Amino acid sequence: MPDQRDDSEAHTVEQMDEPVDVEALAVQAAAGDAAALDVLLVEIQPRVRRICGRMLLYPEDAEEAAQDALLLVATRIHTFAGRSRFTTWLHAVAANSARSTYRTLKRRAGELPTDDLPIAADPRTTSVIAGSRLDFLEALEVLNVDHPALVEPLLLRDVQELEYSDIADLLGIPLGTVKSRIHSARQIVQPLLAVR
Repeated sequence: MPDQRDDSEAHTVEQMDEPVDVEALAVQAAAGDAAALDVLLVEIQPRVRRICGRMLLYPEDAEEAAQDALLLVATRIHTFAGRSRFTTWLHAVAANSARSTYRTLKRRAGELPTDDLPIAADPRTTSVIAGSRLDFLEALEVLNVDHPALVEPLLLRDVQELEYSDIADLLGIPLGTVKSRIHSARQIVQPLLAVR
């Protein structure tokens, strides 16, 4: 009996040292496995923070976006259909959460009463240097007005650095369409990022 207990303890320790298969966890969580979802959320948290941090200048804003993204994953994991890898789906969720946080910051800044306006502009909502993350987020907002189908492919490729094939799988569109949309989006966005 003691030998069996020692074997099971050793097996448990070995399992803890093995890398976690996030893709398998996501499939289990999407099927309703609450324990798998808990482990998944812990495993993806650093990745989600990095994704949001690439887009938002201030760590506090990136953390807010990351928490929103993790909440979305927890509540919407059942919508993960497995058409693409989970990590690709996660990139889209986190990037959209960062964009949403940016829009919220802009809206809050616009809602301040004139008596409460800061003397200096809030750098989280005002772009100072062309080519900064804020300029890019602002350009995405402009692009979204007339060409909403171009935003996500551009974001997934140029910010999240996903492969074209992963973007095609995630969005459920042909590879050629992905490349075309990214090319068109870059042509529209580039002049918006030019030094003024």
